[in-house]
Amino acid sequence: MKKVALHNLGCKVNSYETEAMQEMLEKAGYEIVPFREGADIYIINTCTVTNIADRKSRQMLHRARKMNPDAVVVAAGCYVQTQAGKEAQDPCIDIVLGNNKKKDIVTVLKEYEREKAGMLEDVEDISRAKEYEPLNLTRTGDHTRAYIKVQDGCNQFCTYCIIPYARGRVRSRSLEDVAAEVHSLAENGYREVVLTGIHLSSYGIDFDGERHLLDLIRTVHGVEGIMRIRLGSLEPGIITEEFAEELASMPKMCPHFHLSLQSGCDATLKRMNRRYTSAEYYEKCCILRKYFDNPALTTDVIVGFPGETEEEFRESLEFVDRVNFYETHIFKYSRRAGTKAADMDGQVSEQIKTRRSARMIAMGEQKRRAYEEGFIGKEVEVLVEEPAEIDGKVMQVGHTKEYIKIALDRKENLKNCVVKVQIDNDSQIIH
Repeated sequence: MKKVALHNLGCKVNSYETEAMQEMLEKAGYEIVPFREGADIYIINTCTVTNIADRKSRQMLHRARKMNPDAVVVAAGCYVQTQAGKEAQDPCIDIVLGNNKKKDIVTVLKEYEREKAGMLEDVEDISRAKEYEPLNLTRTGDHTRAYIKVQDGCNQFCTYCIIPYARGRVRSRSLEDVAAEVHSLAENGYREVVLTGIHLSSYGIDFDGERHLLDLIRTVHGVEGIMRIRLGSLEPGIITEEFAEELASMPKMCPHFHLSLQSGCDATLKRMNRRYTSAEYYEKCCILRKYFDNPALTTDVIVGFPGETEEEFRESLEFVDRVNFYETHIFKYSRRAGTKAADMDGQVSEQIKTRRSARMIAMGEQKRRAYEEGFIGKEVEVLVEEPAEIDGKVMQVGHTKEYIKIALDRKENLKNCVVKVQIDNDSQIIH
């Protein structure tokens, strides 16, 4: 029995694909082992979202080769997808598996064993891919919450982003296939599902030119056994009165929405090709707050984008302050070769980016604390996920529907149970 070690880099979509490959390999008779010395096969699902991600991907591939010089090293995913055709792949790699090819992992490994004739490359022109790659899970690494990939690819072409070149155009999973997987996960005890994709808001536009995310959510909501539904990152454009009102009518829907912002300055948004203004974005936040009681709104913000002046940064900072997010994930702009932004004038120095990032992070921390403190004394529902030792005491840890992490001072094992508690000294908010 061959021993296989897998390592994932990058986003939740990558994580899903890595777990799907692992499940396929287990069913084919491979033994899954930790990512350390002693494996016969090492599979690294790579990331290319930034130059740093590229470097980490290369480092993990070389680490695998050092751990066992005789092992088969497989490089899968975004990094090798973007490298295909540009230059020779790293000689430490034995098998290159591009995006939309991870479903073939078992077949490719057998072919490599049979042929043993140098590097095996299985990479297609992803820009021409039309079909969604069929991958499925019956269980995940998290025993209460399951991330479900429902969509791949992106048609947006933001000027800072390489992902459309790594993932191709929008390809959506059939509603029936998603429903079948959710049923299977519910039967295996999962209580919460998170619908995720490369550009989730575009789900279904490849079917008939219309968005069908709401149809998908309705279907998942009808699955018995699932108690909570979360959504991955959304684009502001999908938030309408109809969309928010219908979501609010579904009791399983979590009032937790990640709306990608990137900048609160209109001039910067235009250079980013984000296709909305700050006023339009603010209106979407107001719609969600109209239909949900104190929802958790989270976002991403890039600081130091090419051409961002002090005035533009201040405008972005003031906008983020005004929206009052629960959590704000701050990223210093990372120059990514192959994108339009990499060649823009006005590249911002690392020193300035660091200073701006610190200011945005400090404000974000204040907002997070204020939002969480607003729940003290209130009754909430916590989905308990695991016991954990906190300050020398074993407590039951889980999340509210808003995704606030809570530790319960309970001795009994409540894993996978939804418990109503009042946030106080016995039910602490933790970070």
